[in-house]
Amino acid sequence: MSASLPLISDTPEKYEDPLDLMDEIDQLRKEKDATILAHFYVDGDIQDIADFTGDSLKLARDATQVTTSTIVFAGVHFMGESAKIMNPQKKVLVPDLHAGCSLAESCPPDQLAAFQEQLRSAGRQFQTVAYINTSAAVKSLCDWIVTSGNAREIIDRVPADKEILFVPDQHLGRYLSEVTGRKMILWPGSCMVHEVFSIQDLIRAKRQNPSAVIIAHPECPQNILEITDMIGGTEKMRQYVMSVEKPTTFLVATESAMIHPLQKAAPQHTFVPVPGIMASSGETCACNRCPHMALNTLQKVRDCLRDGRPEIEWKDYFAKAREVLDRSLLRG
Repeated sequence: MSASLPLISDTPEKYEDPLDLMDEIDQLRKEKDATILAHFYVDGDIQDIADFTGDSLKLARDATQVTTSTIVFAGVHFMGESAKIMNPQKKVLVPDLHAGCSLAESCPPDQLAAFQEQLRSAGRQFQTVAYINTSAAVKSLCDWIVTSGNAREIIDRVPADKEILFVPDQHLGRYLSEVTGRKMILWPGSCMVHEVFSIQDLIRAKRQNPSAVIIAHPECPQNILEITDMIGGTEKMRQYVMSVEKPTTFLVATESAMIHPLQKAAPQHTFVPVPGIMASSGETCACNRCPHMALNTLQKVRDCLRDGRPEIEWKDYFAKAREVLDRSLLRG
């Protein structure tokens, strides 16, 4: 049920001084009446110039508090969609429309709708719970939206007499099924970044530093989570390392850009990204960098502010998706 990833250009941007770009962005932000939101997975220099940073749950909530007429969302496409859904009267810009998401693309709306109808035809009574890493079209087909930060809370809201169809991340769904005790029908999707972590390199790194603490995102495969000390989304990771006073080495199994906010939040610690492994050759790689998040650059933030594009345009199904997002992320 996977979809092909969008083509990503290998053409490097012409070098521009980062400090000059930051000054230009700051000026354009004032001129264009704009607010910049940046996910923890984009480069640190973009996080540093953003008005709001955070995980998907925090940023979805932050977007509803924006008072400017324009939002620039440095993240991936579904995040820009969510910001537009919650702010239909505002202009929502994204630095690069090709910044997609392998998880979102693993669950096309037409395939989900067909599978839901198949379940209904078989007499199954269920509610569909979707991870926020889905397109707006998929969100419009669902009963609940979850992030790694609120998933357990939302699962508890699903009536006990209903089955749960969880899309699209099979690893997060399996983890949630274990911690909540709710059986789930799992969609066979996964995140390309969290799929590649090398269990062998993680075990080796732990042996070399026995006192290190392993923290991992619940999107990771089960073999990684089984040897993890703390499982949580990006904000939970940040809060956890801040709670540890003694200088500690953390082995971090999530997108490598997450090291930046962790270091800012708890500079007394050492953070080591867990390497990935290339399925084609078996070689260890630094492939735990999301190629879609990496499409966000200071130049592209500047360009979209200056040019007023690319823009997320309102679609008819956004209204239905808004009902689900509001019920799931903003109430309670």
